[in-house]
Amino acid sequence: MYRLLFSLVISRVSAETAHHWTMRGLRLVQAVPGAAPALRRALLPRDPALRVRAFGLEFPGPLGLAAGFDKDAVAFEALGAFGFGHVEIGTLTGQPQPGNPKPRLFRLRADRAVINRMGFNNSGSADAARRLERRGSGVIVGVNIGKTKVVPEQEAVGDYVLSTERLARHADYLVVNVSSPNTPGLRNLQAVEHLRPLLAAVREAADRVSPRRVPLLVKIAPDLADEDVDAVADLALELGLDGIIATNTTIAREGLCSPAELVKETGGLSGAPLRDRSLEVLRRLRARAGDRLVLVSVGGVETADDVWERVRAGATLVQGYTGMIYGGPLWAHRVQRDLARRLRGSAFRTLEEARG
Repeated sequence: MYRLLFSLVISRVSAETAHHWTMRGLRLVQAVPGAAPALRRALLPRDPALRVRAFGLEFPGPLGLAAGFDKDAVAFEALGAFGFGHVEIGTLTGQPQPGNPKPRLFRLRADRAVINRMGFNNSGSADAARRLERRGSGVIVGVNIGKTKVVPEQEAVGDYVLSTERLARHADYLVVNVSSPNTPGLRNLQAVEHLRPLLAAVREAADRVSPRRVPLLVKIAPDLADEDVDAVADLALELGLDGIIATNTTIAREGLCSPAELVKETGGLSGAPLRDRSLEVLRRLRARAGDRLVLVSVGGVETADDVWERVRAGATLVQGYTGMIYGGPLWAHRVQRDLARRLRGSAFRTLEEARG
């Protein structure tokens, strides 16, 4: 049914218009008393073998929604009702910003991929904090923060600290995003000499404002050289970070078969073409850090077999985004259901036994 709807209706409007329609529908679900909890009971994984322990929390299943869908924390309760084990909101910045000019979101259907150059469009961390103050306890929520575009690179630390002070106490885990290709200069912060003071300052701010220790992760790009991936892993261990999210979107365009006018659009590419490199980075991080870091794998995840492969390669949690765009609202539910079947047919009793 969703494939027919996608072909006849959704694909005929711009990708960003379709996203806005989806967000309106999700907010409606969230506004109806009892609707989100009822959906959550019906669609969340029920098999206890899929449960994952991380950050001192129990996740009902390993598959969560990556940052970028619910940028402003307006629909995470509804999104969490559609089968996701966790929802990561953001990216949120210290100041509100409109993002890049439209059009800025493009479907590459032949490649099951998306290019975006949204540019961290969001209403700011202060606005999101007010909504998160009222959140219930049902959905595990990660909070992803980034740099405001107009803030100079040399003042980036203060910008991240500002968002941390506003959001850390409301987050089940906090993510420092230094890997989007759509904010000028942002990826420069992945260099260890810039990343060390940034992460140390965010850690100090989170500890200062939150009554509990908030797990802290960094999100990296797939375009890092292998030696830089190693350096980030070493730094995360040195600073006592809780984990790494690998990976963000890529600026690479090799091997695509979509029309040239789409392929040449600037921005970050997500979806199926990212699968191999995302898996390579995950395996490298696992080899470098072992089980001393929680590894969250994202990029090219479409099926239960993809999730299984990431878990076997060392991921504790897995995230998707583009998979839902092409798979529809019940995508996460289906993937986690199929993953439970995959697990039952393996030599392992639980997903945690299978990891690594």
